[in-house]
Amino acid sequence: MKPVRLFRHTNCSVPGYLCKFLEDQSIPFEISCIGEGVHVPDTLDDVSGLVFMGGPGDVNSPVAWMREEAAMIQKASKHGTPVMGVCLGAQMISKALGGVASSEYKLEVGWHHVEAVAGSENHPWFEGLPSSFEVFQWHAHEFSLPPGATPLLTSRCTPCQAFSWGNTLAMQFHLELDAATVRRLTQQYSGDISTPSDCVQSANELCSQLDTHIHHLHSIADSIYSNWVEQL
Repeated sequence: MKPVRLFRHTNCSVPGYLCKFLEDQSIPFEISCIGEGVHVPDTLDDVSGLVFMGGPGDVNSPVAWMREEAAMIQKASKHGTPVMGVCLGAQMISKALGGVASSEYKLEVGWHHVEAVAGSENHPWFEGLPSSFEVFQWHAHEFSLPPGATPLLTSRCTPCQAFSWGNTLAMQFHLELDAATVRRLTQQYSGDISTPSDCVQSANELCSQLDTHIHHLHSIADSIYSNWVEQL
């Protein structure tokens, strides 16, 4: 099998548990560390799928690598190459496929539940999962549903949490993080959680019973990742 190419955008957007999952499934992968001055690989002939991770930034004010990644998403959609996007990656997918990403700074941070949109409870992407489950959130922007996409998940704080478009899956939330990364995020982006609210948890809330949260998170990841890699 050709490798899955994962695009990493910051030190905190490491593919984490996704890499472990792919290794456990004997699925080859490669990581492209993208940033200023680094060009995005523009070929699909040497990959079986693409994954766009999270990171800071506003897709409505794209830097060069964001524009290049958007072009790759459009190219992959035309060629039928499976794509998965996480947080910023999902926002780029929405924008590239004709959706709208909000530039308004509206934080959702912490351990929050997402719920299946009516009619999507038995969608193949989430086969075997309950209609509501807990995920990890850390984002300041939202995205809309692109034309032709299928809405999948929503939450109290963010209306569009996940959608599918053919064999493309976009998720606003994170499944790939480990405990060390969560702790690092609370330190590196402490300003985001300085004023807790219904949608923003404090550092204590984020790190309380962290091992238990991570265990449940990775159980959810196993199901969703398994369903996505079947497209490869």
